[in-house]
Amino acid sequence: MKKIILIAALLTAVFGTVIAQMIPTSVKITVRNDLGGLESGVKVSLYKNKEDYEKSVNPEFSGSTDAKGNVYFQNLTQLNYYVGAEKGDKNNFGAGEKLDALTANRVNKVTIIISE
Repeated sequence: MKKIILIAALLTAVFGTVIAQMIPTSVKITVRNDLGGLESGVKVSLYKNKEDYEKSVNPEFSGSTDAKGNVYFQNLTQLNYYVGAEKGDKNNFGAGEKLDALTANRVNKVTIIISE
């Protein structure tokens, strides 16, 4: 009985590690307007440092939100990325522009608010 429990624990640990490595570190960003509505077609960019973010240059990743206001970025490193979100004259500058450190091998979730 002890051997069965030991083998089960070992297999659980091995498969858990393999599965965790299969899930890339990623982030799902949901963009809402200042009234709480979902915003599609928002250009979202991730920057490694504040200087690039403030100048809107050298984004590490860029994409646009879908009809549900979501954009996904995968295969990220565990950084505190700066997020720029823009659509027309609406943006997130000055509010909620830095992500907390991402958790590895997980889909991290963040909501960004854009306004005029």
